Amino acid sequence: MTAPRCTHTITGGGGVPLYVPEYGNAGGIPVVLIHGWSQAHQSWARQFTGPLAEACRLIVPDLRGHGLSGKPEGAQHYDNSAPWAADIDAILRTLSLEKPLLIGWSMGGWVVQDYLRVHGDSAISGFSLVGSSGATGRHSPVEALERRENDSAVRATDMYGAELGANLRATLEFLKACFATPPDADDLAIMTGFNMLCPPHVRAASRKRHEDYRPDLAKTTVLSLVQWGVHERLAVSPMPEQTVDVLPHGRAIIYTRGLPRLCDFLQRLEHRKLWRAAERSGPLRREPFGHLSQSRAQL
Repeated sequence: MTAPRCTHTITGGGGVPLYVPEYGNAGGIPVVLIHGWSQAHQSWARQFTGPLAEACRLIVPDLRGHGLSGKPEGAQHYDNSAPWAADIDAILRTLSLEKPLLIGWSMGGWVVQDYLRVHGDSAISGFSLVGSSGATGRHSPVEALERRENDSAVRATDMYGAELGANLRATLEFLKACFATPPDADDLAIMTGFNMLCPPHVRAASRKRHEDYRPDLAKTTVLSLVQWGVHERLAVSPMPEQTVDVLPHGRAIIYTRGLPRLCDFLQRLEHRKLWRAAERSGPLRREPFGHLSQSRAQL
């Protein structure tokens, strides 16, 4: 496993200590990679080397309640926008990041939107939501909620419980549901390990939120990208479609055979050329990328 170039302990909202490692090119384009529910910064391990790391300064925090960051008791630390937004703002300010790009994966996309809701987008250059949605809980499309409720691995009820055996089984099944192509045994073991660093009380409070971010997204002025795959079992259709539809400067890329690794994606689109090309092209465009090979689905 790739060791970080450096690490920081940053004081987030309410004094919560945040573990924030960095990878990649210290002088590169600043990119903040925000992991998903019950995960940790190691979710992004395949991006720590390769084209993305060569071009970008990768800031990869463990979210509050996850990984090696602080885990305060009490739902109020996780069930609303304020603490998550404060954490991202603290990271950007403490590290003096100049116009970073925010990339949020599943619940990490909610955290990006929490930041946008509270702080706006004047301090960032753009954002991407990967396998995420602009509405959660009761604000989600009914048909999407029904699909998720009928998928026991995605519902993951026992991940909120204290009984270790049931919790482990549910965590393992949830992780398998996050992949279009099954991961190898070693990767699955590592992921199960860092998932278990997230306590049940954090899992419940952070996932069972009822947020409608669409009015906040409609106010954005920076370029944005929504990415998802047709085999997605978590951010299921029409959740991502409804998200991109409200973005004034949004683009969508739909992967018909699984989502590529982020480094492959950014290499192909040459990162900032994507934003310039999008700005020239006018209104929303959705692009299918059916020829890309299968790889990790997003959590």
